[in-house]
Amino acid sequence: MTILIKEASQVKKILIVDDEKNIRDSIGLILSNTYEPLYAASGEEAIKIYQEERPYLVLLDIIMPDADGLAVLEKLKEIDRSVIVIMVTAVTVLSTAIEAMRKGAYDYIQKPFNANELKIKVDKAVAAKDMLNEIRFLRSEISRKYDFENIIGKGKAIQDIFSKIKQIADSKTTILITGESGTGKELIAKSIHYHSSRNNKPFIAINCAAIPDTLIESELFGHEKGAFTDASAKRAGQFELANEGTLFLDEIGDLSFATQTKILRVLQEKEFFRVGGTKTIKVDVRLIAATNKDLEKATREGKFREDLFYRINVIPIFLPPLRERKEDIQLLIDHFINKKSTDGRKRKFSQEAMDIMLNYNWPGNIRELENVIERVVTLTPDNLINVEDLPQNITNETKAGLMKDDILSGRISLDEAIANFEKDIILTALEKTNYVQTQAANLLGISRRILKYKMDSLNILAERKKSD
Repeated sequence: MTILIKEASQVKKILIVDDEKNIRDSIGLILSNTYEPLYAASGEEAIKIYQEERPYLVLLDIIMPDADGLAVLEKLKEIDRSVIVIMVTAVTVLSTAIEAMRKGAYDYIQKPFNANELKIKVDKAVAAKDMLNEIRFLRSEISRKYDFENIIGKGKAIQDIFSKIKQIADSKTTILITGESGTGKELIAKSIHYHSSRNNKPFIAINCAAIPDTLIESELFGHEKGAFTDASAKRAGQFELANEGTLFLDEIGDLSFATQTKILRVLQEKEFFRVGGTKTIKVDVRLIAATNKDLEKATREGKFREDLFYRINVIPIFLPPLRERKEDIQLLIDHFINKKSTDGRKRKFSQEAMDIMLNYNWPGNIRELENVIERVVTLTPDNLINVEDLPQNITNETKAGLMKDDILSGRISLDEAIANFEKDIILTALEKTNYVQTQAANLLGISRRILKYKMDSLNILAERKKSD
């Protein structure tokens, strides 16, 4: 005989509440192959067991001697708003079962019940509970992802932004986030949303610069069927989809005047029309805008609506470029190395390579840094990342910047700096050509004779022989 043993942690508990033992037992027998039945003969006992065991589902008789099933349902809802309850009722009290549904019961089943019908309804309710738990988990993961501890930065500028987010997250006020491309404007917008009371509602992000002018109004406000040539069906816009949540308009400075006017109306009136529509659509949307442009300058030049600028700039947040956050670069590097090292290897930068990373200006900001880390983590065969593993443009630009600093600070003369720079370039060319001087000279665009002269004057071959 084969005995099937279920792990307790995997078996879902079902609480069966009925004052008649034979009904409790028959329900338990039907469900015991899949679930672990718990039994309660009264409303008071049911509440006690639920508090102790937290079963996955409750099957609750409506009529019991000691308590009204509706009262027990209400008490269970007070204990746990997400409790799933199926009411068990006689045909004669069907109206009461319907009332129970209004009070939060998931479903009901009539006595005498069919075993298959009971099993189907319980399975359906359990699946609904599974889905609810999954949604809760995903929301929790999303909120954790956008928690402050996951926005990397210890400098005063970032810490001040954290403080501001805490102050403004739960307000309805519009926010304008400014900063260069790649500074993390969308990450800040998501953090604001997931720290607000709207965190269980949609967060929708739109890059205004990526959508053609001919499509942007339809994208934002939706359209009716036949509104234009390709409008084969009615479509809701992003304002409508973001109702009760947050709409993030990135690169808002790229919008046309016509679209700016419509956005201003939505912010003022809380309503709009779909393209080609005549019906007013009311919405409750928190708007967060972002741009890498100087909107104040754009308003003075007549390139952006002044009234819209003041409407969205109620609470400004400025994200400084990475070159002004030098104290955060090391933290970001460590974070991205851990994030990109999916093979379990522990990678780190050599001191020289780290110095170059720390002194680079990062014109692409955090986005550029993340891409560079992904590149070196993928391509570097060893766990130690050296200077030669870094992109050439970063190495050259950083060395040039450091050399300029050395010259201006008086640490080396201009002649010394030029000689060092020339030597570095010649060595790079020689290494690329395996020290074949004719090829290196061609690469540098000079004659082999001049290359030989420079190598001698810079002591390149002598130093190589010495190192060998």
